[in-house]
Amino acid sequence: MYLANLLTREHIFPAMILGFLLDQLIGDPAFLYHPVRIIGKLIEYLEKLFRGINTSDKKGEWQAGFYTTMTTVLVSTLLPWLLLLVVFHVNTFAGLVLESFWCCQMLAATSLRKESGKVYDALKKGTLKDARLAVSMIVGRDTASLDEAGVIRAAVETVAENTSDGVVAPLFFIAIGGAAGGFFYKSINTLDSMIGYKNKKYLHFGSFAAHLDDLVNFLPARIAGLLMVFLSGFAGFDRANAWKIFKRDRKKHASPNSAQTEAAMAGALDVRLAGDASYFGKLVHKPTIGDAKREIEAEDIRRAGKLMNLTSIGALILFAAVRLLVIVVTFLLL
Repeated sequence: MYLANLLTREHIFPAMILGFLLDQLIGDPAFLYHPVRIIGKLIEYLEKLFRGINTSDKKGEWQAGFYTTMTTVLVSTLLPWLLLLVVFHVNTFAGLVLESFWCCQMLAATSLRKESGKVYDALKKGTLKDARLAVSMIVGRDTASLDEAGVIRAAVETVAENTSDGVVAPLFFIAIGGAAGGFFYKSINTLDSMIGYKNKKYLHFGSFAAHLDDLVNFLPARIAGLLMVFLSGFAGFDRANAWKIFKRDRKKHASPNSAQTEAAMAGALDVRLAGDASYFGKLVHKPTIGDAKREIEAEDIRRAGKLMNLTSIGALILFAAVRLLVIVVTFLLL
């Protein structure tokens, strides 16, 4: 029985379900200090620490980045795991509550809908300047010179990409390791967002973190893309075109993962996404994704949110089913 518990850890199944439902109901409470911010502070501290040891050459910078990455991932994963171990030992119900809440904090479906909804509201009720400001909160590109179509495109793209990064990938790792698995993924994702840049400062220092992020997102991104294609028809969108564009354009990105959901979304909505964009004042040339079968419009932000939510539910059902199957098979065999 002990081996069965070790293999299945039954509490992960309800914690994942409850965490997902909590995210749908309350999202990310603004009054609470999010654990990802703590991870961010840890990264900042470790960067200063390891850069001070040896960054005299490319190899030294890479090593400093490697130590920063590995220390961040180990601390961010082991501390929650140990704390959960203690709480579950004291009281099973308290452990389940804590793990469920942490699972909720690892997911971003509601936050993504709310933030992209602010862009939609600004376009409908405010000015283009308001919309640019709203979209600047959720994208990394320069937004000051975007026209209305550019603002909409940026919002739809970030909803598409974060369907994987913000929901499906965290769920994938929660299904494997519970809240600690979610922290494992979020630490790597946060590292990539902070130091995974190909600029002078981080080209070598952040290289390991960027490649590790590509690795852990490889399977979840493809699951997310396929789910989005399959479920687009249930949302009333163009499933045939989603499959066509997914197959054709899912590799049209510098990252091996980012275009998986962008291609599915572009095809499902019958619009063209991506293309050239400005980052920190520098124009970056990027291929377009999808065909402009019609002009993009503000309603596409809401449509993207609808498809993101449906894909998130599909991922939960898929991962929960696999988790439940593991539990049943393990108990039958042991």
